[in-house]
Amino acid sequence: MTEIALAEIEDITKSALVAHGADSWIAAEVAKAVAEAEATGNRICGLYYLESYCRQLRSGRVQGQVEPKVTAPRPAHVAVDGRMGFAQPAFARGLPHAIDSVRANGTASLAIGHTHTCTSLGYFTGQIARAGFIALGMTNASPIVAPPGGKTRVIGTNPVAFSVPDGHGGIALQFDQSTTTVALGKITMAKAAGERIPEGWALDADGAPTTDPEAALSGSLVSMGGYKGWGFGLMAELLAAGMTGSVTSRNVHPLKADDGPPHDLGQFYMLIDPALSDSFVDRLAEVVEGIAMDPGARMPGQGRVLADPVNVDDALWSQARSLAGLS
Repeated sequence: MTEIALAEIEDITKSALVAHGADSWIAAEVAKAVAEAEATGNRICGLYYLESYCRQLRSGRVQGQVEPKVTAPRPAHVAVDGRMGFAQPAFARGLPHAIDSVRANGTASLAIGHTHTCTSLGYFTGQIARAGFIALGMTNASPIVAPPGGKTRVIGTNPVAFSVPDGHGGIALQFDQSTTTVALGKITMAKAAGERIPEGWALDADGAPTTDPEAALSGSLVSMGGYKGWGFGLMAELLAAGMTGSVTSRNVHPLKADDGPPHDLGQFYMLIDPALSDSFVDRLAEVVEGIAMDPGARMPGQGRVLADPVNVDDALWSQARSLAGLS
């Protein structure tokens, strides 16, 4: 492991993406997301994805030179057509309009359609919270989850993220979680490391519990809390695909495959102005105070500080530098 400054991670990531065909401003938006993922310990969404981004830029599976199209079909709704490019620049183009909309209307929705996987959904809801608004976001992914009692893959891990502002430009609460017991990346990383997975994470192709990551990847993941997680996954599926015009999970090919059709995924966000209620700030303080009564307990995401520098696997860093055209 080697300690690397976030600025260098961001710079190398941007250089690698530009070297493989992305416009500079687009590469910069993706690089910021990669650096934040590394800084929060979310390695699955960090440099781990960079090689895939670069290969798919070269194959044309993701477009690196498209300008997202922003429209406002209704006063409190902003829609962005990502045009099969990266999710991060599409969100960056739509966010200022969504912020204007929530300020004017109290609530607003932001639909990001036809993009590459957004990886860390909390990266986006966190930006909304730092702007002073409550954010709920969701997306879908390639099919890996069967309905409870079934074995046919229907939906993806379909993450849901929720961020709450602290009133001072920071975040009081944030969670970002798949609607499965674990994210798919943890299964693929376990397979790459030759490790078993805990029982309860996945089922094999016959619908039986398995601790073999390879069997899990041929089978399906388990929804968190059974029917409860399945319901949240369906909610994310319908809003992410239905409200953006993007594809359902059943039509998404493996996300990290070099070739194939574009991901064509959607993300759907709800923005709420906490000032709609005179009580919100006080109630938030009451909840925080109640949680703090137990030593060691805290709100999800409360007090999170981005690590800088971060420890990066030597082989992964060498690969990133190579993708950027450096030795």
